[in-house]
Amino acid sequence: MSLAAAVVGPVGLAGSADAAPGGKGGNPNLVSVQLLSFNDYHGHLEATDKPLSPTLDPSQTQAGGAEYLATTLANLRAKAPGGNTLTVAAGDLIGGSPFLSGMFHDEPSVESLNAMRLDVSSVGNHEFDEGTTELLRMQNGGCHPKDGCYFPEAPYAGADFQWLAANVVRKDNGQTLLPGTSIKTVGGVKIGFIGMTLEATPTLVNPAGVASVDFKDEVETANLKAAELKKQGVKAIVVLLHEGGYQTGTFNSCPGISEPISTIAATMTPEVDLIVTGHTHQPYICSIADPAGNPRLVTSAASYGQVVTETTLVVNARSGEVMRDRTTATNHLNARSVAKDPAQSAIIAKWQALAGPTQNRVVGTNVEDIVGDASGNRGIETPMADLVADAILYGTSGPKGGAQIAFMNVGGVRGSLTLAPKYAEGPGQVIYKEAYDVAPFGNILVSVDLTGDQIRQILEQQYQDIPARGSRKMLALGVSAGFTYAWNATAPAGSRVVAGSVKLNGTPIVMTQTYRVGTLNFLADGGDSFTAFTQGTNRLGGAEDLANLVDFLEHTPGLKAPASRVDGL
Repeated sequence: MSLAAAVVGPVGLAGSADAAPGGKGGNPNLVSVQLLSFNDYHGHLEATDKPLSPTLDPSQTQAGGAEYLATTLANLRAKAPGGNTLTVAAGDLIGGSPFLSGMFHDEPSVESLNAMRLDVSSVGNHEFDEGTTELLRMQNGGCHPKDGCYFPEAPYAGADFQWLAANVVRKDNGQTLLPGTSIKTVGGVKIGFIGMTLEATPTLVNPAGVASVDFKDEVETANLKAAELKKQGVKAIVVLLHEGGYQTGTFNSCPGISEPISTIAATMTPEVDLIVTGHTHQPYICSIADPAGNPRLVTSAASYGQVVTETTLVVNARSGEVMRDRTTATNHLNARSVAKDPAQSAIIAKWQALAGPTQNRVVGTNVEDIVGDASGNRGIETPMADLVADAILYGTSGPKGGAQIAFMNVGGVRGSLTLAPKYAEGPGQVIYKEAYDVAPFGNILVSVDLTGDQIRQILEQQYQDIPARGSRKMLALGVSAGFTYAWNATAPAGSRVVAGSVKLNGTPIVMTQTYRVGTLNFLADGGDSFTAFTQGTNRLGGAEDLANLVDFLEHTPGLKAPASRVDGL
């Protein structure tokens, strides 16, 4: 808990001489500990991501990539006061990953993080993409149950760092699936970490994969675990939370920080001294008052290893308390101007060799940019989401399922198709690796019967101001060719679809008539809180989404960006 209540911010360590751990002019009772943090890595080993948005980063610095992230971390550690440093993360280190990591069930991601000397991380929703059993394998090691050992002479050994899951409780015995807390001693002081994912995780992953666990409230869990740590004599406490918010400034600021993190931070026990967040892929350095009215740092480091947060915790060695008036944080861009880390280069080369020619096989072509994936605004209809909906209709229509309409959630579209090469392909070529980047989750196509009114309900559920939606109240759907409707964002929730505007091939949808709809099993099972999909009947399974997308690309060369099919969204 804080010993002071001065305002903190993204600046250098205040009073660094007094805070030095001994030495000339230093105060031996104060210990400075460097915490380096990041979040939402998602297996982005290769340096292919575009800069942060111009609003977040006006300099448009090229950032990201494991080879540079490892070097950036090493350079920052070299400046750690007294050599006191820890590296932590706030979840989604795996899952939703590009080809090079995702194709191998994210073993490459963990290997890269081990080499970066990550100490501890919370779980995020994407850690559960393949279910709880697979998450435990990722932590503890062992060969994949279906794919086996990728390198039999060196089987997957697991994560050297500890994933924390304080609010993920097993239904059979009431214990957490993974440890909830971790205590690290550095510079002679103890720092306790509480790791959590967002309570809404079950709505963001396949429900079958997490049926054996419950996800508890984040604040209640943090308050409980902080009390347990305090009983163990730990008074410097950091929460690693895979939930966050949005702000409107640059990557080192915090204007207008949104829900839910604003309320979470304002209500979490004052015993917590720092909240490291994630999930929204946003960077920020915030000061939000705790329930006792004392300012407390809340940080986030964007995503994909493009930003590293450096926090200097100043701890009173006698009391074990954090001096919040001396504790500061700043976000650093992981610029590609630094030298590549050779260990990371070797890891990338190792997995690229295993990927072989499959990754570079040309499977399609596009004649213009087709953009609008999960890295952007998930609350609007996008050309890329509409294109994937077209691919789903392709894979579920006719004898494959009889679908007339298809839907795709924007958040599930993990990549765009640009004319400029992303890897080593030619301009306008789409290689298998890019297709994988678009659809890395291994979802299954399904087709169901839904009435016109049930379709209307699905469209209305794009906006839901409910706790299960967490920080994203608006989650848009891509729609297939021939399906159109109008959206009025100023109308009351539940009536934003303009009456009479829902049409199929220009003919109004009849609310009482039954239509055949194609989608992914994730949505059909109610994922992203689209519960109206679960009303579907006569369900028929289909192809795996990536295989279907590749088939679609191969049969529809020269793709263009679909024109908008929704008026007002």
